[in-house]
Amino acid sequence: MPLLPVSSPLPGDISEKEQLARIVRVNHAGEYGAKRIYAGQLAVLKKSPVAPIISHMADQEQQHLRYFEEQLVARQVRPTLLHPLWHVAGYMLGVGTALLGEKAAMACTAAVEEVIDAHYSKQLAVLPDSETALRDAIVTFRAEECEHRDIALDHHATEAPAYPLLSQAIRMGSKLAIWLATRI
Repeated sequence: MPLLPVSSPLPGDISEKEQLARIVRVNHAGEYGAKRIYAGQLAVLKKSPVAPIISHMADQEQQHLRYFEEQLVARQVRPTLLHPLWHVAGYMLGVGTALLGEKAAMACTAAVEEVIDAHYSKQLAVLPDSETALRDAIVTFRAEECEHRDIALDHHATEAPAYPLLSQAIRMGSKLAIWLATRI
């Protein structure tokens, strides 16, 4: 019986085209979720000293979202079917953490951005060399997400009420959202 060539796909492997579609889909969903989180936080903290900082981060997320909206169209990739859920869940996460105070809002940002840093790093490791524009965008966005995490930590995220529990719950929720949005 002849052996299969090493380059043969294994059961469950996805094509490069589907892998790129998943990357665009999940990143669009994530940036939309981030936009909604910041909208929820600003609804509560609009007169807070951290409002301009949150607004700055929200503006950057809007730029990321715009890029991935363009990629959805250009690559003919459907958005996640969970988009309505992200609309509500993102906003509620933003409102909920902001109601706990500025530090909890910053803890939310730190936790989400920690997950996104790892997420974008994994994507960069599998992106084909031919995808230079997508790679460059993800490198730029990853740097800005890391900046958001650092800003949040500088604004006392770790002093939020029940920080370890809050942070862990948000990180787990973010990882679940990534897994779902990649596939659904």
